[in-house]
Amino acid sequence: MAEEIQTDVIDPARAAAFQVALGQEGTVTDGTPLPLFFHQLYFWSPRPPSELGRDGHTKVGGLIPDMGLPRRMWAGGRLEFNAPLIAGRSAKRRSTCDSSASKNGRSGPLGFVTLRHEIWQGDTHCLTEWQDLVYRQNPSPDQVKPAPPTARTDETDRHEVTFDSTLLFRYSGLTFNGHRIHYDLDYARDVEGYAGLVVHGPLLAQLLMLFAEELMGPLARFSFRATAPLMNFETATLCREGQTLWVSGPDGRQCMIAEAVARSE
Repeated sequence: MAEEIQTDVIDPARAAAFQVALGQEGTVTDGTPLPLFFHQLYFWSPRPPSELGRDGHTKVGGLIPDMGLPRRMWAGGRLEFNAPLIAGRSAKRRSTCDSSASKNGRSGPLGFVTLRHEIWQGDTHCLTEWQDLVYRQNPSPDQVKPAPPTARTDETDRHEVTFDSTLLFRYSGLTFNGHRIHYDLDYARDVEGYAGLVVHGPLLAQLLMLFAEELMGPLARFSFRATAPLMNFETATLCREGQTLWVSGPDGRQCMIAEAVARSE
């Protein structure tokens, strides 16, 4: 089984910059616990231009097998939180490809990949994350897009959030995510067929996690699944009812569905 091991120092300045980008006070300093999911800002894997695909991501063929499909989407993930990462200290991430499979869907061939990341600081296993990726073929002009699911309307808690190209640019930079659908409007619209710049799925999941933690307290587990893209010019609503959370688009479509489990349960 292929694996990658990386080490990184959990730079507090990077986490504080992300807090500010989200409109919060930059409170992370050396020695403080990192907010949930902020590990996305670390363990960069920079590659020279010759090793990048047309979409700005690293070419597949290493940890992720090449299934001959050019379009990538982060479809969802699961996380188990054991202990907080501490800013200012070194951490290690071990990454493996748990599974990969090719299938035929309504829109054509699909490739499914699940990556597992285990993150440690010293002898402490801080968290395990599974990333579910989907690879697709190029859209055809006459292809009919499937209707997105309709979001529930029985939430007990809700919070509206807005996005702009600056936030997407800053998130791409802080996470070293080169995927062009988040900052290159011509590419997003003309090559991948989106109506505008696409809000990062992990950014939506990040906001849901922080929303859940605010309402439920410290989390032990969190899982999420992207169900429809959200554009940067659209207002979204974060919703919660019990352990279930979701992101509703301005037209009532469900963009993401998630489940959070508090540490006390």
